[in-house]
Amino acid sequence: MLAIAAMHENDGWVDLQQMRYVVAVAETRNFTRAAERCFVVQSSLSHRIANLERELGVRLFARSSRRVELTGAGEAFVARAREALAAADLAVADAAAANGVVRGRLSVGVIVTAAAVDVPELLQRYRARHPEVRVMLRSGRSDELAAGIRNGDVDIAFLGLPEGELPSGVESVVLDRDEHVLVAAAGHRLAGADRVTLEDIAGETFVDFVAGTPARAQSDRAFAAAGLARDVAYEAGVVELITRLIARGLGIALLPSAFIRPLAAADPGLALVPVVDGPRRAEHLAWSRFDPSPATRAMLDVLGVRPGA
Repeated sequence: MLAIAAMHENDGWVDLQQMRYVVAVAETRNFTRAAERCFVVQSSLSHRIANLERELGVRLFARSSRRVELTGAGEAFVARAREALAAADLAVADAAAANGVVRGRLSVGVIVTAAAVDVPELLQRYRARHPEVRVMLRSGRSDELAAGIRNGDVDIAFLGLPEGELPSGVESVVLDRDEHVLVAAAGHRLAGADRVTLEDIAGETFVDFVAGTPARAQSDRAFAAAGLARDVAYEAGVVELITRLIARGLGIALLPSAFIRPLAAADPGLALVPVVDGPRRAEHLAWSRFDPSPATRAMLDVLGVRPGA
C-alpha cells in the first residue's frame, strides 16, 4: 500500500490512503466491505473519511442505517481521486520496471466467446514471468471493454467484432478470424445438413445475444446484407443460456465456430452446420494508445505483440 502523501490532512492536505478509502466506499457502497477491501478496521476507515470531510468542508457520502451514497461533492472527489491513485500506482510501477521488476495491477477484459487465445494458459505464462503483478479479470461486451480501456478501467482486452470493423479509440491487433456456424438441437430438421444458407434458416426462431451488442450485430448485419428478416424470440447475455435454450428446441443460433465447436463436442444435444454466407468476425487484442503501464507492456511481450510495429 502506498504511504506517499499527496496532501497532509492536518495541514488541509489529503493523502493517498484517504483517497483509497473513499474510492473503496464509493465502489462497495458499504463501509464494512470497504474496510475489508483495504485491510483495515472499519472504525479507522470511518474516522479517516470523517476527518477528510471536515478538512474539505463538504460531505462526500450521504449515510443512512441501510445505505451509503455519494453526494455531488463525493462524485467529483472520487473522479479525481481515481486519477491520482492511478498516477501514483503507475509511478511506482515505472520505478520498479526501470529496475527490471514488473509490479502493479493488470486489468484484463475478456469477451465470453473468446477463442483466439487460451486465456488461463496465457495467464499462467504471464505469472511465471511476473509473479508480483496482480491480475484482475473482467468479462463483458466488446464495446464495454473497449470503453473501459479508453477510460482507464481496463488495461488490455480480448474483443470480437464483425469482420472489417476495428475497435475505436484504442490500439489493437487482429489475433484471428472466424466464421459463424448454425447451432441447432440434435433433433432439428437441419441438424444433419451438409451446409445451409441464411435464406434456408431465415424463417426459423432464433436465440441470440442482446440487441445492440457487438456479438448480436454480427448476425444482424449478415441478414440485413442478404435482405432477409428473422425472428429473434430469445435474447441472452451468456452463451451457456443460449446453448441450453437451443438444446431444448426453443430456437437456433449462429455462433463463432472456434468457440462453439469444443462445447458442442461435449454436448450431444447440439448440432453444428456450416453456413455458406454466414457472419464472420475477427478477434482483436486491444490496449490503451496512451502510455500503457509496465504490466500491460509485459503482457504484450508475453503475447509476442510489439506496439507500434
